[in-house]
Amino acid sequence: MKRFLKAFVWFLFLVMNIGFFWMTAFLVQNRYYELGITFAVLLFLIDFFIFNPKGYPYRYIVPALVLLFILVLYPIYFTVKTAFTNYGTGHFMPKEEAIERLLYSPRYTYTVENAEATSYGVFMAYDGINPTDDFLVLLKIGDDIFVSSKPVPVRRKGRDVLLSEGILQKVEGESFTYQGQLVKVVPWPASFNEIKLLVTQGKSYKLFYTPEDPLLEINAPYFKTRIAQVYLSNSDFVEPTTNKKYALRILPDGTWGFVQIERLYRLAYEEVYENGRMKLRMTLINNLTGRKVLEKDGAFYDVNDIGEEVFLVGFIDYVAWKNFLRIVTDKRVTGPFLSIFAWTFAWAALSVVLSLAVGLPFALVLNDPRLRARNLYRTLLIIPWAIPAFISALVWRNGLLNETYGLFNKFLLPLFNLDPVRWFNDPFWARLGVLLVNIWLTFPYMMTISLGALQSIPFELYEAASIDGAGKLRRFTKITFPLLMTVIAPLLVSSFAFSFNNFTIIFLITAGGPPIPGSVTPTGYTDILMSYVYKLAFQAGTGQDFGFASAISIMIFFLVGTISFFNFKLSGAFEEVSR
Repeated sequence: MKRFLKAFVWFLFLVMNIGFFWMTAFLVQNRYYELGITFAVLLFLIDFFIFNPKGYPYRYIVPALVLLFILVLYPIYFTVKTAFTNYGTGHFMPKEEAIERLLYSPRYTYTVENAEATSYGVFMAYDGINPTDDFLVLLKIGDDIFVSSKPVPVRRKGRDVLLSEGILQKVEGESFTYQGQLVKVVPWPASFNEIKLLVTQGKSYKLFYTPEDPLLEINAPYFKTRIAQVYLSNSDFVEPTTNKKYALRILPDGTWGFVQIERLYRLAYEEVYENGRMKLRMTLINNLTGRKVLEKDGAFYDVNDIGEEVFLVGFIDYVAWKNFLRIVTDKRVTGPFLSIFAWTFAWAALSVVLSLAVGLPFALVLNDPRLRARNLYRTLLIIPWAIPAFISALVWRNGLLNETYGLFNKFLLPLFNLDPVRWFNDPFWARLGVLLVNIWLTFPYMMTISLGALQSIPFELYEAASIDGAGKLRRFTKITFPLLMTVIAPLLVSSFAFSFNNFTIIFLITAGGPPIPGSVTPTGYTDILMSYVYKLAFQAGTGQDFGFASAISIMIFFLVGTISFFNFKLSGAFEEVSR
């Protein structure tokens, strides 16, 4: 049994090595070099710990090491890297991929004027009565007939096929050899419109669709959705003897037809004078106009006939400190950012102070040994902490704070002849609403840590203070609160840092609203920095801006770190440890 378990463990280890090696190769092949290096380093460290006797103690931290590298170190690196780029809507791909798309994507082609008219027919192989995705294409170019098999991908980008290609061969007679197979045309001799069948060795291809046969119009939807859009829309059909290219395009009259095309852009080299030397620099040229494609601000632009710059495609580009400087220099961003930062600080501070103000009195009451059924009260008061936060938040939003049928506006306020409160549309009440929800969710935590700290205070101190004539208030201010803060101060600092980034409550209650008028970025009065970053990255009305969001994330990291450092210093937390 032990041998079997040992063999099984080594088998799992072998599978893990194969998986990590394949992942590394896949990531590097698709230009995710940093993540690929991360997996390679992990593979090296894990194998080192397993096979090297000196690394034996580290074997037990392998799962934590994997999570550390993939979920902590790499995201930190990626965030820092992204903050110095323009990564976002319109700028998702590397520059090399953007150039490849300009050179090979069907979007960047043009129809050759005065080209010969073409007719086409698609011949499908059937599985019983159902058509398959195996087909041949018959083209009539001028007076000649050409045949091609299903296009084969020749340019890929990951799983995306940039360009497929089919080779056209002229039909010389009833039987001919195409790609090593004998093909027979039925019937023969016949005109192009009379050909109904193409027969190869062991397979027959029946005419499935041609726009010139009204009887086959019933197959048009299948042809357009399953053949044209999937296989033919990004394909070139090349006639080798003339090197002419033909492609399926939507014609001006709305029909699908084959036309002769040429690539709109090509690579060229130009001589430039830089740093006292002549250099060759690669550039893109528009084949129709002969003009150079402009490259600026992480994008390629073409110039039309009236001199206007037309956006073609964007790419990820290094922008140095631009995203950070934008926070300071762009007034459209600075105003909302400073407002959000001030509210974030107030939100975190008020959440900690008010939740402690609610939780501490409960802890003082529950700490009294004369109170009966203390365990019952403690259990009831911990319930808000035990319920998942998102459930409580939705109950508050839809059941209590709803402006139309919520408990406050519908029942409680009318009892006192008060007008309904605009919980989600008035900045003051919206902020008060999210604070109420956060206090409800966090006061049990403050009560629990305070209760634990109170039970650690020696009772002899209170007895001595009573003998000296100290009252309850004096005993609380001179004994209870100072000793209490010594214990819970580090926890209050961590609570402040947690509230500073408490995205869940803000997002579920108000989604950051109500909006701040005149802001060009998606900001609201209850947005904190974390929800602001989320909106910039995923919900910006003008597109996603991951670079700018990453820059703000780094600023949040340093802000929280700095505030926490000074809080620790001022509160004297970990003072005894430092001694």
